[in-house]
Amino acid sequence: MARAGRGSIVNISSMASARAITRGLGYGAAKAAIDNLTRWLAVTLARAHGPGLRVNAIAPGFFLGEQNRALLVHDDGSPTARGQTIIGHTPAGRFGEPEELVSALIWLCGPGASFVNGVVVPVDGGFSAFSGV
Repeated sequence: MARAGRGSIVNISSMASARAITRGLGYGAAKAAIDNLTRWLAVTLARAHGPGLRVNAIAPGFFLGEQNRALLVHDDGSPTARGQTIIGHTPAGRFGEPEELVSALIWLCGPGASFVNGVVVPVDGGFSAFSGV
């Protein structure tokens, strides 16, 4: 019989886990492993500790950070060629804002997501939905 557990684990994945991104083989492979681990843990922990213990992930699209800023924008803030390509394949037409990730995290940890378990939520401005056509 499962012991009653409560809590929400939220892993951080990436849109690179589902779509090949140039210059990011190792990163994409590692994030794909996070997706699989998230689903495995969701099943295993819910069965062992009850449905109150959930495991999900957030898959950010493109957000400016110190590690990628020089790849995506020039010093004046205008997009580089790579940044333009990304924005051109993002229906929202922009990079994400940190508070958009925080809002997804709060939702996954809160009561509104109490029946959400084992999913990877894209927070990507539509990048994953757009075929480019």
